[in-house]
Amino acid sequence: MNHPLHNRAIFWLVVVTLFWSISFPFVQILYVEQRSLLPGASTFFLACLLMAARFAMACLLMLPYILWRKQKFTAAEWRQGMYLALFGGLGMWLQADALAYTKASTCAFITQGYCVFLPIFHAIKTRTLPGLRLVIALIMVVTGVGWLSGVKASDISLGRGEAETLLAALLFTMQILCLENPRYSANRSMPITWIMFFGITLLAIPFALAASRTPVDCLTALSSPAALGIIAALAVFCSIIAYGMMNHWQAYVHSVEAGLIYCAEPLFTTAVAMFLPAIVGRWIGHPIANETWTFALIGGGLLITAANIILQQKPQTHPAHHHPSE
Repeated sequence: MNHPLHNRAIFWLVVVTLFWSISFPFVQILYVEQRSLLPGASTFFLACLLMAARFAMACLLMLPYILWRKQKFTAAEWRQGMYLALFGGLGMWLQADALAYTKASTCAFITQGYCVFLPIFHAIKTRTLPGLRLVIALIMVVTGVGWLSGVKASDISLGRGEAETLLAALLFTMQILCLENPRYSANRSMPITWIMFFGITLLAIPFALAASRTPVDCLTALSSPAALGIIAALAVFCSIIAYGMMNHWQAYVHSVEAGLIYCAEPLFTTAVAMFLPAIVGRWIGHPIANETWTFALIGGGLLITAANIILQQKPQTHPAHHHPSE
């Protein structure tokens, strides 16, 4: 049977996905600003620098709360938090590098591979085949994400970019499964979130320095109020709030179900990109055009939404554990 907080958890995981979607237009706008500060900067360098700055700022913003609560981290919380940092941090790094070798639409499509990896993992673990309802939902989600991304069959070839994105999807699968692991059922979501951010920061700083032409480039790319403001927004909304809620509420939902919910991210991203870039672009002094609605947005979005509704028609038979209250 489902956990009593299952339905509430689904709502908050949808909110998590919405907050994640905001990050893509914000990053697009941030890169425009940073290239005006540092002409010729590579996307790979900017991506590594963003990871370091975003999660370092999130760590610092959360630190007063951690100190105020006088929370002592347990060994299990350190272990889970660092695993989340390793899986999430390396996954994001591979995504950033893959964009230099493949189309963004292809990368977005392959990244959602965790919605396929998760039921495969559980089928192997339980030695049972996925139910028909789940198989139908998976087909609808994969089709919907592919439609939204505009990916074509000819775009899928296993080059370096595609291979790195596939590996990133596998790492995101491990990240989702790590939150479901019963050995961490007593862990508190707030400490593991801070540890996760701390671990990603430690992982990202060496990559950012190695990718820079000179260490001064790191300071130059962060030297404007607009750049710092966007990174602060990413740290608060797309990191502290989004990952904080994910690390808490996913524990009430089976990982396969959570993976399908997260696949709505391209839908929300497309919707947000229809109004946010121009608003923020005017604020930082860089005119940026909004995206426009398409039949792919409507069709792909309906397929993903319908898939999640179909999955909810049958109660999950795998109860999820939960974190204790903070």
